[in-house]
Amino acid sequence: MYLWQLILASYLLGSVPAAYIAANRSKGIDLRDHGSGNVGASNLMRFTSRRMAIPVILFDFIKGCAFLLLAERLGFSLGSQMVVGIAAVCGHNWPIFLRFKGGRGIITTSAVVFSAVSANTLSSWGNISFVVIALSAVVWVSVLLKRGPTGVFVGIASIPVLAWILNAPLPFILGCLGLFGIFVLRRLTAPQPVTVDSMNRIRVLINRLLFDCDVADKEVWISLTDQQRCKRMTVKE
Repeated sequence: MYLWQLILASYLLGSVPAAYIAANRSKGIDLRDHGSGNVGASNLMRFTSRRMAIPVILFDFIKGCAFLLLAERLGFSLGSQMVVGIAAVCGHNWPIFLRFKGGRGIITTSAVVFSAVSANTLSSWGNISFVVIALSAVVWVSVLLKRGPTGVFVGIASIPVLAWILNAPLPFILGCLGLFGIFVLRRLTAPQPVTVDSMNRIRVLINRLLFDCDVADKEVWISLTDQQRCKRMTVKE
């Protein structure tokens, strides 16, 4: 196979909107019109159930692994493997099947990093376990403090730093930087259903980056979003 074929196949697999399909089939709803509007496992869990979210999480993880591992098996370089993995994340974030409006790609990003490390034996399993536990702790503590998006930001941002500290190969470090850049771009450019006119643009961008919404409290943000949707429905009627 040519590299471009793997990249295209990885993007198309990443574009399969598992959370959107699960919500639509189980509840008949469009996740883009509910809650945060994010087509991802967290928003799916809010409007369906954890049981429904588990297979979606597994599928989103497989997205990041499948063609990267195939690229490794076919003898492509680590740099090429990372590009294939990044294509899957781009597919999840900007899926061709949903007019390029997808999720945030956190699970798929994690899968790319994990599969690249394990397939190429870039580090010992002891180091891998330590890093996974440390990053998971950051995220879960943030969730308990109701700052889950901030924990995710810290976790994704720390991956290239940890890769450099652990003397990972340069293509892997650059690939992790690319994944972080995609993560930042997605948060900053994600469609937001509510405009907060009282806030300046810089503050809004900082909130999007750290909290994944235009205001610091996501529950308040979702409440504002729901109110805005109700107003639009009333006007249509």
